[in-house]
Amino acid sequence: MPKVAIKAVGVVKTFGEGAAAITALRSVDFEARFGEMPYIVGPSGSGKTTLLSVLSGILRPNAGSVVVDGVDIWKLDVDSLASFRLHKIGFVFQDYHLFPRLTTAENAAIPLIVKGQDWESSVREASKYLDIVGLKERAGLPPVKLSGGEQQRVAIARAISSRPEILIMDEPTASLDGETGRNIVSFVKRNILNENRCIVVVTHDNRIYEYASRIIMMEDGRLKGEMSVPHS
Repeated sequence: MPKVAIKAVGVVKTFGEGAAAITALRSVDFEARFGEMPYIVGPSGSGKTTLLSVLSGILRPNAGSVVVDGVDIWKLDVDSLASFRLHKIGFVFQDYHLFPRLTTAENAAIPLIVKGQDWESSVREASKYLDIVGLKERAGLPPVKLSGGEQQRVAIARAISSRPEILIMDEPTASLDGETGRNIVSFVKRNILNENRCIVVVTHDNRIYEYASRIIMMEDGRLKGEMSVPHS
């Protein structure tokens, strides 16, 4: 059986205090293994993005544990957690978060630059990942010259440029038309997912359900079980 990539136990996350407190995650248990691409699905406000943020070391839970590739991440100090996240976890945001004044290649190189690699070699290396996502010829263009699907692929190239073993994708097709969204997720499954990588996807887009390894339902801060993956 493939090695466990992420294991969360009893995760609770509450925002606010007292009578105004809102509990976004209610004792959530979650597990994903290398080589798979599970989806977390559910209505808006069900806690999906909050769970991703906790699993990826962005948002500290009030209770529970998250173990990523054998490391209990919320027991790390701030600097160690930042370093672990930089080297181990890639995050694809639904709104791309590309820098408009940078070229496509420079945007993809950001994780390498943050890791301390010099600018020029970072951009050269990032161009290899643009090639993987089919955008090598667009490396010198600014984001404004790219389509929505191309911008999403730049975000994917940026997320994988530091070679993370865990890739987190938050609503990757939210801003895309149906065909482009399916093409992006199909591409990720064929070219990015492998036996040494785990990709966790949050989505409410049932047009891409067929590409999931598993589909886990979430509602009111709780995981509610799994649904069958539709055949293409």
